[in-house]
Amino acid sequence: MAVQHHLSPSLRGVIAIVLMTLNTVFWAVPVHLLALTKVLVRAKAWQIACARLLMDTVTCWIGGILAALRLTQDTVYDIRGREGLSTSQWYFLNCNHQSWADILVLLVTFHGYIPFFKFFLKKQLLWVPLLGTSWWALDYPFMERYSREFLERHPHLKGRDLQTTKKACERYRHTPVSILNFIEGTRFTREKHAKQGSPFRHLLRPKSGGFAYALAAMDGRIREIIDVTIIYPRQSPTFWEYLCGRIERIAVRVRKMQVPEAFFGRDYENDQAFREEFQAWVCEIWEQKDRLIEEHLSASGA
Repeated sequence: MAVQHHLSPSLRGVIAIVLMTLNTVFWAVPVHLLALTKVLVRAKAWQIACARLLMDTVTCWIGGILAALRLTQDTVYDIRGREGLSTSQWYFLNCNHQSWADILVLLVTFHGYIPFFKFFLKKQLLWVPLLGTSWWALDYPFMERYSREFLERHPHLKGRDLQTTKKACERYRHTPVSILNFIEGTRFTREKHAKQGSPFRHLLRPKSGGFAYALAAMDGRIREIIDVTIIYPRQSPTFWEYLCGRIERIAVRVRKMQVPEAFFGRDYENDQAFREEFQAWVCEIWEQKDRLIEEHLSASGA
């Protein structure tokens, strides 16, 4: 039975955090046990089986998180466009980014519809206690990004990150995954929007390079993009507001798109014509997303 009608919003938020923390610690145990066998047993058959068992464990972990949200919240999710999705396909998940609550909204939206999504993580996050080893066990790609200035001083490292990521993604051939990327690169705020001089009303400028880099790392295995637009009643709610159930309604619009065939096998960094084509394609997606947000907010009177 839901508790949201009987407790204050702050107490609901505390209960949600406690339940999700306990759920995470509980499921971290089988994840780490499987990770240990993954290190000790190098047979290819077991590596494949282990990857599937780990994803089954993650499915249970997500189920626990969603149960905690159902118990503590009465937020209404207006979700449209999930028809035709499959847990047996590989996808690239692209979404606008406004709050850390976006991750939980995406879990609510896609649990049971697509494979569990994975992020491209900075290599330094491998050392985060408990989570770092869990991410490693789940085959999250760890990337060590180099600045342009650093690569100019160390040209022999150019392209190494892409090769490392491609090698990590080889494991995805046996287990379907969804790769999640927030191509704005950071959460939307009005201050960031003004500083960027963004041409969009509700979005920051997209970072096309990171998007192209991630697609290249998958080496053509992902040919469908799920373009997701999350629309809150007001801009950028905090994660705490979300956990407290203070967001009454959240709209999510889902659109499945094909990656243009002409984009595969090309070099974003060194092919200027391709870079311009790719940037124009991403900007078109962003213009459509911006119009969608504006139309929804105008219709709802927000």
